[in-house]
Amino acid sequence: MIKAVQAVLGLGLLCLAATQVAVAQDISKLPRVKQELVAPPNVPVHDQVSKGPKIVEVRMETTEKLVEVAPGAKVWGLTFNGSIPGPLIVVNEGDYVELTLVNPKTSTLAHNVDFHASTGALGGAGLTLVQPGEEVVLRWKAIKPGVFVYHCAPGGTMIPFHVISGMSGAVMVLPKGGLKDAKGKPYTYDRAYYIGEQDFYLPKDDKGNFKTYGSPAEGMADMLKVATGLIPTHVVFNGAVGALTGDNALKAKVGEKVLFIHSQANRPSYPHLIGGHGDLYWVGGSFSDIPLTSQETWFVPAGSAVAAAYEFKQPGLYVYLSHNLIEAVLLGAAAHMNVEGKWDDDLMTQVKAPKSFDAKAAMDH
Repeated sequence: MIKAVQAVLGLGLLCLAATQVAVAQDISKLPRVKQELVAPPNVPVHDQVSKGPKIVEVRMETTEKLVEVAPGAKVWGLTFNGSIPGPLIVVNEGDYVELTLVNPKTSTLAHNVDFHASTGALGGAGLTLVQPGEEVVLRWKAIKPGVFVYHCAPGGTMIPFHVISGMSGAVMVLPKGGLKDAKGKPYTYDRAYYIGEQDFYLPKDDKGNFKTYGSPAEGMADMLKVATGLIPTHVVFNGAVGALTGDNALKAKVGEKVLFIHSQANRPSYPHLIGGHGDLYWVGGSFSDIPLTSQETWFVPAGSAVAAAYEFKQPGLYVYLSHNLIEAVLLGAAAHMNVEGKWDDDLMTQVKAPKSFDAKAAMDH
């Protein structure tokens, strides 16, 4: 009897042990796809519905360069692929991301990347630290559908310094079967835009002019001193004041469904589309959850990316901004969107115009 019990217990322990050992998937036969990363607000070519697991190869280079945030205000941008924010990576749930991270010889600092979308200690940051002139390859499996931030995290004070210098981006992991609306029905978008919000902390001289430095490290102490006050000198979309206005305004047509991916690696944000809504808003960027509907403003927690979708119903010039209006109007967190199509008077019409009416006056954002 005792032996029988021992045998049963032994079998149970073996079964338990078996359940605790993860069986690594043989990925040697999976197809490999090289994803050509593009500068935001554009997004790379991708499948909205998975065609099966694959290895998505991406290459990013850590580029240090002097960038103009606003007239008279320059900063040493620490970047992925030369843009602030870094490029959006798009994969499907179950895919593998295989990143080649290159730190060129011309760099002055070590860099790495922490993927909030990945599963593993430090998001891969501990496995990707590269000195100037080196490169590293990291592979991780995308098992959580949603939109997520990635950023440089070399350790200590270098973490906030690299992030407030522009070194962040986002990953979108689409569900295997594609997006679903609030009723669980398939949802496909016609266009997608990636908007990376960035806070800068630029030091000034005793005359009130923004300082310019000869290298990233030269201005580090001054920048961190300004940053400890938690009051940014600039809050911008895609790297600079006006980066998404004028000739660079986003575009769409009446009837098109547009997906907005919005990230903020360091502070909370409150995106709002003046004249439109978030038809669908995935809270916290999670595609596993039912999206909220008809949102006027959606929330981006610090260190997060979220997604919101809207079907445009009227043509014209829209403003997409942070509804912290001080940051939008005074510090730069605003973008424009030109929408083509036929105006619907049933939705809105000016019944009587004042003598002083100037249609352009309200567009000073």
